[in-house]
Amino acid sequence: MIILEVKNLSVGYNSHLAVKNISFSLEEGKTLALLGPNGAGKSTIFKAILGLLPYQGDIIWHKKPQIGFVPQRFDFDKSIPVTVKEFMLLHANSNLQFWFPPKKIISDIKKKLTLVGAAGLLDRKIGELSSGQFQRILIARALFGRPNILLFDEPTADIDIEGEMTIYPLLRKLSKELGFTLIIISHDLNIVYDFADKVVCVNKKMMCFGAPKKILTPKQLNELYGEGVGFYVHHEHKH
Repeated sequence: MIILEVKNLSVGYNSHLAVKNISFSLEEGKTLALLGPNGAGKSTIFKAILGLLPYQGDIIWHKKPQIGFVPQRFDFDKSIPVTVKEFMLLHANSNLQFWFPPKKIISDIKKKLTLVGAAGLLDRKIGELSSGQFQRILIARALFGRPNILLFDEPTADIDIEGEMTIYPLLRKLSKELGFTLIIISHDLNIVYDFADKVVCVNKKMMCFGAPKKILTPKQLNELYGEGVGFYVHHEHKH
């Protein structure tokens, strides 16, 4: 079942088009990756999907979206003595449509931290967390509201190698367990090959759309990133 269709999407800033005529579709429960060089317009497409920017074209939801979002960077002063529990409570309280007893909210927070493998971090201060641990907290935070579609802007940007090795398997596990659809922005070609069902290649305009193993040829990557871009044979991993 198609959950999202984007048709001839164009977004402009101050009469300048950031992206032009972008079209793709996404099936429920699948993973779509947006791929392209820096400044190609990938985050602009995210913002349009989130309703944060005016656009031309069509963004059609075939099922009412409940969207969770994990940003590429989360500006937070880690010197502020806020615990993970307090950080999560601030977000939970701002997203609740009805009043819930505090014990119920704390119980829900614990469940979400357990889902992302961060149950032991509840009382830790945010400033004490590694970048990988903080990314897990942001993922748990995005699960409030029971989203059926999650948007991840560079899930492994600025995190340590250990965190990068575990984030994508975690996303795959959560997607299967909770039944949500994923849209990710990633510069890691191996991750895109291994993780995405479909890929949209963007460089201010539509470059390609399809299954990564079919369309991400050396020729296509050179057209997308420019001549001289290295191409590495991908070795599939068993899941």
